[in-house]
Amino acid sequence: MNLLYLVLVAAVGGVVVTLQGQLIGIINKNVGIAESVFITYGGGGLIIGITMLLLRGGNLSSLQSIPNYVLLTGPLGLVIIAAIGYSVPRLGLVTAFTIMVASQFIIAAVIDHFGFLGADIRQINISRLVGISVMLLGIWLTIKYQFEFTQVLLSNPYRSSVQKLLRILY
Repeated sequence: MNLLYLVLVAAVGGVVVTLQGQLIGIINKNVGIAESVFITYGGGGLIIGITMLLLRGGNLSSLQSIPNYVLLTGPLGLVIIAAIGYSVPRLGLVTAFTIMVASQFIIAAVIDHFGFLGADIRQINISRLVGISVMLLGIWLTIKYQFEFTQVLLSNPYRSSVQKLLRILY
């Protein structure tokens, strides 16, 4: 497959995730977290359901050939949508997605390195470690001056530990 095409598909996905994050955040803030997840999944489910009917059911009969744990993708998607809906209005798009993407990189590196969940093994190397470190630096830079984030941290039950951490960071 053409590399440019793959890059464009991934870029479109990134743009759409960001737009969806903002819209879910608005629903979450005004209606509620469960409702934002329901609207997201209900709307998407309706569209893909109609699409599958038009395609005469798709290929659901092949579900028997995949491991059962793969079906966790639905509940995991609920967590993703809820996390986006909750964090975006509170942290902002840039901070929320910087944290989410960095988290994805870290977990992806672990999954690749050990071959978890059927992944092909791709050993972690210095280049990947530097990339992850730069992303962690990006998180720090995006939250360093975000007063609201500091206030959220200071309002939690682990306040003294958080204050010590903030003194180190600042």
